[in-house]
Amino acid sequence: MSNSSVHTTAQDEVDLDYGPLYAARKKVFPQKVSGTFRRIKWALMGICLGVYYFLPFVRWNRGLGAPDQAVLIDFPNRRFYFFFIEIWPQEVYYFTGLLIIASLTLFLLNSIGGRIWCGYLCPQTVWTDLFYAVERLIEGDRRERMKKDAAGWNLERTAEAVLKHSIWLMIAWWTGGAWVLYFADAPTLVKQLITFQAPMIAYIWIGILTATTYVLAGWMREQVCVYMCPWPRIQAALTDEWALNVTYRYDRGEARTSLKKAKELRAKGEHVGDCVDCYQCVAVCPTGIDIRDGSQLDCIQCGLCIDACDTVMEKIGRPKRLIGYDNDINIKRRVEGKPEIYRVVRPRTVIYCGLIAVVGAIMLYALLTRSLLDVNVLHDRNPVAVKLADGSIRNAYTMRLLNKRGFDRVIAIDVDGPLDAKVHVVGVDSVTQDRPMIVLGRDQTTELRVLVTAPAESNTEKSVPVRFRITDIGLGETAVTTDNFVAP
Repeated sequence: MSNSSVHTTAQDEVDLDYGPLYAARKKVFPQKVSGTFRRIKWALMGICLGVYYFLPFVRWNRGLGAPDQAVLIDFPNRRFYFFFIEIWPQEVYYFTGLLIIASLTLFLLNSIGGRIWCGYLCPQTVWTDLFYAVERLIEGDRRERMKKDAAGWNLERTAEAVLKHSIWLMIAWWTGGAWVLYFADAPTLVKQLITFQAPMIAYIWIGILTATTYVLAGWMREQVCVYMCPWPRIQAALTDEWALNVTYRYDRGEARTSLKKAKELRAKGEHVGDCVDCYQCVAVCPTGIDIRDGSQLDCIQCGLCIDACDTVMEKIGRPKRLIGYDNDINIKRRVEGKPEIYRVVRPRTVIYCGLIAVVGAIMLYALLTRSLLDVNVLHDRNPVAVKLADGSIRNAYTMRLLNKRGFDRVIAIDVDGPLDAKVHVVGVDSVTQDRPMIVLGRDQTTELRVLVTAPAESNTEKSVPVRFRITDIGLGETAVTTDNFVAP
C-alpha cells in the first residue's frame, strides 16, 4: 500500500473544506405588495394591535369597591378579571384549560393551512409588519432601501435612520407600556407614569419589553422565525399531506422562461410554463426565500408571494394563483388529469375540533355551575383531640371560608354526622347555641378557629367522619366539606 493511499495531501485538505457551518445572513428588503392576503394581514394587524393597546382602558362595572377595568390581572388581591368573569387563585385550572384550547387551536390551524398562525397572527409577525410599514414610509420601497444601503451613510440617510428608529422606539415603548396596564388600573397608572410616580417595577418591565420589541421586530426580524422560534420544527412533525401550504404550482409554472420567449414558444405550439422568472415572489417575501424551490422551514405562510404573483399574472394575461394555498397531492392529480380534492374535514381536523369543543364545554360548565361560596377545614394535629372534665370530647379545626360575591353575607355554620356534636367558633358570639353565625366580607377569605364537641355518651369510635356545612342565610347557597372527628 502506498503512502498516497494513507495520507491526505494539502490538495486533499483543500478539497475537504466544506465552508462554514452556518451561512452568513443576507439582508432582506421586502417589497411593498397589495392584494387579498395583504389586505387580510392589514385587517388582522389593526384588530390585534387595537385590542392589545386599548383593551386596558375598557371599563366594566362590577359594583361598589370592585375594580372597573374590564381585563385586569390584580396580583395584590390575587384576582384575574375578564369582563364578567372573576378568577381566583384556587381556580387556576381555568388557565390550564385555556392553554389546552390554545394548543389544540394551533394544531387545528396547522392541519388546515400550515403556519397560518405565523403568517397572520403571531406577535412577531404583527409587530415586524408594523415596523416594515414605518421603514417604507420613511426610507422608501425595496429598490430605494437597497440603493441607500449600498451607497453608505450621508446626512439624508442619517436623518431618515434617526427618524425611523425614533418611531420604532416609540412603538416599542407603547408596547411595553400597554403590557403593564393590564396589571393595574390603566388611567391611574398612565398618570403615574407621566408624573414619574409609578412603582419602579412598572418602569423596569416597560424597559425590558421596549428593548425586546425594538430588537426582535426592528433588527432580528425574520431571524426570529427561522432560528429562534420552535414552532416551525414542531409543526413539521404535526402536519400531513392534506394541509394547505403556500405552494408554487410547478405543474403550471414549469418550464420557466422570459415573457418574450414564452410568447414565441407558444406561437410555435410548444409547451411553456406560466412562470416568467420575474422574482416578484422573492422580492416581497419577508424571509427572503424563493417559494419555487418547494416547501421550506423559513416560509411563514403569509401569502404575500401569492399577491405578488397574481399581480404579474394579471398583467401578462395568464390565470391567477400560479402560487396559492395547495398541496402536492393536487399538483400530482392535475398532472395526471384528475380533479382536485381538498379535505379540510378529515379525521385529524375533526378530532381537534372535537377536543376543543369538549374542553371548552367542560370549562363553560364548570364556570356556570361553580359555587361562589367555599369552605375548607384543616384538623389540628397536636393535640388531635381533648377529653374534657365532663367526659365530652373536643376536636379543633381551622376553617377557611371564601366569599366570591361582591357583597357581605351572613353565614351559618353546621356540623352533620353520627355524633350529637356542637360547634363553637372561637371569638364569635353565636346567635343560637347550636348554630353559630358570622358575617363573611365581600370578595374575601376568612379564617376561623372552630371547636367541635361531642358529648360523653356519644361513644365515639377512633375516627368518625363529620361534615361541615356553611349556609348563606339570605341566598340559601351552601358549601360542604368533610373531615374526621377522632377520640383521644
